[in-house]
Amino acid sequence: MKTLLIMACALFSYYGLTAQNVSNFEYKDLENNSRSFNELKGEKLTLIDFWATWCKPCNKAIPELNKIYDFYKGKGVEIIGINCDGPRSISKVAPLSKSLQIQYPVLLDINSELKSELNILVFPTLIMVNSKGKIVWIHEGFVSGDTEIIISEIEKQLKEN
Repeated sequence: MKTLLIMACALFSYYGLTAQNVSNFEYKDLENNSRSFNELKGEKLTLIDFWATWCKPCNKAIPELNKIYDFYKGKGVEIIGINCDGPRSISKVAPLSKSLQIQYPVLLDINSELKSELNILVFPTLIMVNSKGKIVWIHEGFVSGDTEIIISEIEKQLKEN
């Protein structure tokens, strides 16, 4: 019974989060320009990648997200990186972004406001948002094989839209 209750709570929290909408937000990018979600979002889908410089799985995911971005950017899909390093390590973000050759916009959530608002608990977390701003899929962590899972979900969502 206890296991069933835990599973029900986990499903409720997962599906509760995926029913959530992403409101317009605005943060500074790596060049200190204010950029908003509405300005950067994709026509069909937007992937929002929450990451930090100290996160090893994040550093493995970013080159894969670059490949996904290259393939899908002309198909109405955009990626927005949300870096959640705090004030003490924020100076590492631009050099790491350059060394990883991040091709999509990176915004700085220094005080973890968006991270908290969307209840992000794990790095990296990838949130997929449809054209109406509704969260339709969430992926936590990154291991070998996750790229195929992400691509499969993008294809599924593009067919549904």
